[in-house]
Amino acid sequence: MIRSLYFDNLNDKALREKVDGVNMREKFRIRYYNNDPSVIHLEKKSKLNGLGTKFSAKLTAQEAQAIVDGDTGWMMQSPQPLVRELYCKMRYQGLRAKTIVDYTREPFIYAPGNVRVTFDYDIRTGLADTDFLDPRCVTVPAGEAPIILEVKWDAFLPSIIRDAVQTPGRRVGAFSKYAQCRVYG
Repeated sequence: MIRSLYFDNLNDKALREKVDGVNMREKFRIRYYNNDPSVIHLEKKSKLNGLGTKFSAKLTAQEAQAIVDGDTGWMMQSPQPLVRELYCKMRYQGLRAKTIVDYTREPFIYAPGNVRVTFDYDIRTGLADTDFLDPRCVTVPAGEAPIILEVKWDAFLPSIIRDAVQTPGRRVGAFSKYAQCRVYG
């Protein structure tokens, strides 16, 4: 189980850039796994010319809740550059917590090439609820979200994996769980 809280500004910049296919874009999220908020990550995902990068910083549950609550003064003194960057973008670009994204992931690892094959499904949205540490937070299905097969690799994609994921009748494409979870607003 993965729970993320995505950030965007009042003009939905991250959403619009994704939908419009902007070549250089970024988005911020806070995430934890398996209903265990003892390890929480602030992440920034960036795309440039189709290549993605991800930067990560650990947060305590108290820090994550403070961000959700709008208590951000402490962030500028954080020793973590990513926390300070989010603070600046919250302050000067109007980033704020926008929506919760929940889903189930089945991961498979293939060591050569550091290949990660995942199936993501049961994608759910918290609508306008942003209190993602609240276990009572209700999420609803995010429209007609498909099952997502994702293949990530570092050094090279071994032919055994390439051959295994080329399924007749399926297409390669981009899919944003965040965009799908904004289907209701």
